[in-house]
Amino acid sequence: MTGAALIPLTAGAGPASAAAEPAFLHGVASGDPLPDGVLLWTRVTPVPEAVPGSGLGPAAEVGWTVARDRAFTSVVATGTATATAASDHTVKADVRGLQPATDYWFRFTAGGVTSPAGRTRTAPAENATADRLRFGVVSCANWEAGYFSSYRHLAARGDLDAWLHLGDYLYEYGTGGYAARGTVVRPHAPAHEIVTLADYRTRHGRYKTDADLQALHAAAPVVAIWDDHEFANDAWSGGAENHTEGAEGAWAARVAAAKQAYFEWMPVRASIAGTTYRRLRFGRLADLSLLDLRSFRSQQASIGSGSVDDPDRTITGRAQLDWLKAGLKTSDTTWRLIGNSVMISPVAFGALPGYLLAPLAKLLGLPAEGLAVNVDQWDGYTDDRRELLAHLRDNGIRNTVFLTGDIHMAWANDVPVKAATYPLSASAATEFVVTSVTSDNLDDILKVAPGTVSTVAEAAVKAANRHVKWLDMDSHGYGVLDITGERAQMDYYALSDRTDPNASSTWERSYRTLSGTQKVERVYSPVR
Repeated sequence: MTGAALIPLTAGAGPASAAAEPAFLHGVASGDPLPDGVLLWTRVTPVPEAVPGSGLGPAAEVGWTVARDRAFTSVVATGTATATAASDHTVKADVRGLQPATDYWFRFTAGGVTSPAGRTRTAPAENATADRLRFGVVSCANWEAGYFSSYRHLAARGDLDAWLHLGDYLYEYGTGGYAARGTVVRPHAPAHEIVTLADYRTRHGRYKTDADLQALHAAAPVVAIWDDHEFANDAWSGGAENHTEGAEGAWAARVAAAKQAYFEWMPVRASIAGTTYRRLRFGRLADLSLLDLRSFRSQQASIGSGSVDDPDRTITGRAQLDWLKAGLKTSDTTWRLIGNSVMISPVAFGALPGYLLAPLAKLLGLPAEGLAVNVDQWDGYTDDRRELLAHLRDNGIRNTVFLTGDIHMAWANDVPVKAATYPLSASAATEFVVTSVTSDNLDDILKVAPGTVSTVAEAAVKAANRHVKWLDMDSHGYGVLDITGERAQMDYYALSDRTDPNASSTWERSYRTLSGTQKVERVYSPVR
């Protein structure tokens, strides 16, 4: 594959800016690997005043090169793209014609300046029998709450096929609005809550100045979905908890701005209905269904309300749920992975014996599976969950693994068809939940020493929810998912201190699900 020769920067911003050298200040990235291609990304700053969100600066022709080696002596593809203020000077190149399951190196040039190089990797061929896949898994990275050491440790591994970001890649709050135990470790830009297109672009730009995030983007392709904070807290199809209609503009305009900035700044292919739900395949070993659980959902119910069982309420929307069910039913891979931004496993207190639960719930208007404590997750939309889990059970669909973030804690769960009677009833799937990169957990919110409250809370959750095999309410960190034909194993890693830019990383726990079991079990060492 070849493209046109590089064209110098377009003039038009005055003598000083025309003479300035362009710069690649926000790193390089790749994403959404296919067997024959990958999406490449960068952002060029053509002149100093062309900062993210400014709308300033001339157009620039940006060249890209892909090679089989880090020295770029074996070039396999080249091309050009134009960076303009209309796209905030971001560029993407959807490169095709590559070989499956192969490492490549890529870089960009503009005006005689060359970007840092990045490594990427294509997916296995569609019908290839891959022996192993290894994914980093992260969620919930609040800039003001600490440093992104999780990204640095994942980048240093050098063994990832890709890494999954399961949502809350950034946060929308103004400075101090969502800090670490009330302390701002490093301030946001802009300082105010982000609402406009310029705001979202500026915030994305600030995030991508982080050296650890740049290192991970340059080390392996990302597969990302959004959750609420890419828009506003507890977003739903018609609004958000952290949005005031009128005073902060129209919700539809804010969502459009947030989505535009997201697709400009992330190496993600816009998919069905301009959302992040899509499916990637990794040979015959696994496919990965990625969900958008914000664009189509009904407004959250109040805690304790029986309306969580209302069949007219949805977290997925009908079209997305049908798409997911169809993909799971027709899948011919060993493993069916689901990138899921909020927890699907039920978490309830006050569970009652099965023979009492249904009639009392109906009489009192309570949720049928007990008192849900987080109605922003699937617990607030139980009809969609029942339909999906029944689909897995009725069609004999096995080896389904939900990969989840959002909740700022690490969990290993069976996903029961009927939580109230589990383990006497079946498990339809398993779920691995990763904790936050930096965002506050339970003890952080209460501003107490780790373990002060969480030890009691963890025991209470497990006692009331027998499908929960493990949870950690204290740590910040990441996961590494290792998949073979026999098992899917999540190794959980914890950081020493999220507020320390040089934080160390320690293996904490490992859980796996064996092929055909639909249950998780503890493993006493990480995958080497």
